[in-house]
Order: sequence, then C-alpha cells, then structure tokens
Amino acid sequence: MWDREAAVEAADAWIAGYVRAWETNDPDDIRSLFTPAAEYRDGPSTPPWVGHDAIIAGWLAQKDEPGTWSFDYELTAVDGDIAIIRGRTSYPSSTEKSRQYDNLMVIELTDDGRARSFTDWFVTSDAGEAVS
Repeated sequence: MWDREAAVEAADAWIAGYVRAWETNDPDDIRSLFTPAAEYRDGPSTPPWVGHDAIIAGWLAQKDEPGTWSFDYELTAVDGDIAIIRGRTSYPSSTEKSRQYDNLMVIELTDDGRARSFTDWFVTSDAGEAVS
C-alpha cells in the first residue's frame, strides 16, 4: 500500500473527513469516506452496514446534531492499510446523551484513502479529561 508516512497522512485525512461528516451529516461527506462496498460497524459485535446506502441510512438514523458533541482524537497506530484512532467523545450535560465515550476506531483504508472497513469500539467513560 503506502510507506509509513503516506499511511499516516491518509489516516489523518480520513479521520478529519470523518469529523467533517459528523459535523455536517451530509450524505456526500459520509459517502466520500467509504468504498461502495464498505462495511461500517458501530460496535465490534454489531452487524455491519454494507455499502453507501446502508452506511448513510445507519449514520443518519443515529446522527448527532452539530454542536451537541465534541471529539478529541489521536492516531495511535498504522500498519499497512490499517489505522487505529483513539478518541474521546463528549456530550455536554445540556444534551440528552450527557456523557462521555472512549473510542477505539479500526479503519481499513484503500489506496485512494477511503475505508473498506470501519469499526468503532466505544465504552462509556467517567473521565473528564481530553485525549492527550
């Protein structure tokens, strides 16, 4: 696939695009992240949403409105076409969710920088500090 530097750049670009899609909930922003036959899992044991239409429908069915969350992250590892992102999602006390999640995102990227597979491992967190 890529050398390490290119893989890091691709992973950084992908997660920036993911955050942008999360902010906009725009189907085109979501679609641009994934290959046409990509698999998206919103948990390690959940059935995948397969393909653009299913990914967009699943995303929008559980979307977060802009301004109701914050997300801090760091690229933890890259190995070939696999990127691992560690993150913290916070929903302020003024929202229905009013909690924090620790995230571990596993992304399998293609040569064009889109994901062929995405899994978000998340757990509720009591910690109040951002990822450093």
